[in-house]
Amino acid sequence: MKKPVPRDRPAPPARPALHDKAAAPVMVKLPPPASVRLAQISWILSLVVGGIAIGYMFVIREPILPEIENLVRGVDAERLDETIQTAADIVFWTVFGSLVAVMLVHITSLVSFSNRRERARWWMLGILLFQGAAFLAARQLVALGDRGIPLERLLLIQLGLSLLGLLFSLLPGALRWTARKHDIRRGDPDAVAPEL
Repeated sequence: MKKPVPRDRPAPPARPALHDKAAAPVMVKLPPPASVRLAQISWILSLVVGGIAIGYMFVIREPILPEIENLVRGVDAERLDETIQTAADIVFWTVFGSLVAVMLVHITSLVSFSNRRERARWWMLGILLFQGAAFLAARQLVALGDRGIPLERLLLIQLGLSLLGLLFSLLPGALRWTARKHDIRRGDPDAVAPEL
């Protein structure tokens, strides 16, 4: 029989339960939401199209060099031919190098985004702006004549896919996925603890 509890003393707290306790959290790898997948697919397609554009630009180098030389000659026609050829080479390789740099930083930023790093979207925005500047430079300086039309279109498609990927990464599901940093679920409360 229980002793009556005096009125001046509070009742003791209830004993903790030995079953149905909250289990420890466990880190898991859950699939990302659709908006994250769409962003990743858009950026990967942008990288593929950019790689095709860079390869095509390298292939058409010799045929478009005379047109780049004419463009340089229009700036200062009194220069020697060797100087104009050197300037045309510098223009070509500068644009080519900027497109390669865009690709390398794009790959790094895509990996950072996939690993939920902070500020990955800001890097993607910076790449998008730099990519737009490289597109304008390529359009004005390298994508000349009939052979330059496919190059211009490829670079425009690459830019559009990058922009689409950035827009997908700003959807609410993608923002929540990035902010969470890690996927955590509660462990199985019925699981038997390992013996020591």
